[in-house]
Amino acid sequence: MSTGKVSRRAFLAGSVALAGVTGLADKSARAADESLPQVAQPGRTPHTPFAVNIEMWFDGPFEQRIVKAAQLGFPAIEFWAYEKHDIDLMAQLLNEHKMTVSQFTAWGFGTELNNPYATADNFMAAIEKSCQVAENLPGCEMFCVVAGNDIEKLTRKEMHNAVIAKLRKAVPILEKYRKTVILEPMNPYNHPGHCLYGSPESIAICQAVGSPWVKLNWDLFHMQRTEGNLIDNMRRGKEFIGYLQLADSPDRNEPGTGELNYTRIFQAIHEIGYQLPVGLECSPQDGNIERAARRIYAADTW
Repeated sequence: MSTGKVSRRAFLAGSVALAGVTGLADKSARAADESLPQVAQPGRTPHTPFAVNIEMWFDGPFEQRIVKAAQLGFPAIEFWAYEKHDIDLMAQLLNEHKMTVSQFTAWGFGTELNNPYATADNFMAAIEKSCQVAENLPGCEMFCVVAGNDIEKLTRKEMHNAVIAKLRKAVPILEKYRKTVILEPMNPYNHPGHCLYGSPESIAICQAVGSPWVKLNWDLFHMQRTEGNLIDNMRRGKEFIGYLQLADSPDRNEPGTGELNYTRIFQAIHEIGYQLPVGLECSPQDGNIERAARRIYAADTW
């Protein structure tokens, strides 16, 4: 016979079950409430052109990724290392779809660029080759360089001075081809043990090199996680911004999935006079590519 009393264990179990159901209901309600633009090609955004990162957005052969980006309506792409790809075929497909390449990676992670005891020979050869690759890709005027990981027993200043010295040596090559290196600072949460974080040190390197052919890959995701204050810092550093990339923070998904007001950020990007495509170096949340593109379209609508 029931006494009408509920044990503490039963009560807690019921509460947990109810919370789970409520959480699922809330999640479903949020998904239902998210009203996204129903446009045929969400990559054709209202105000800001975007270069979709085909490494992070799509699977499959590289050539098929270009086609997928074109089907979504994106006017440009970006990618990482070029060495394993058929650049001529990429150029052919991009021209067929009237798309451009905003940038690719010329020099990735390592400990050579920031090592004062390493020669500049390999770096200069990589810059020369990257200039030639860029010349074969439609619209490609720049490529990314990563400063490097921390080196034991070297101070940050010593590593930065090594980066400055090698970038200076590369300037005549950049001048010859009229291509721009964009140096990318990282953030300490996703890339611990790196030698370059945030805008002040990165701007200082550009100032020390003293060339218009050396600027910054100003990744808003890295800047948010390192220093925040995104809009004001963009205004202060606009002279040194060669290229902008984005992802929402903290999970590196598309705008609308994290803590940032990207509509206001996009407005600020226009206000500082930036007109190039913005790189979408983010992963579509849950792998939902079309929803990610629609969220970016929505954020670019005002």
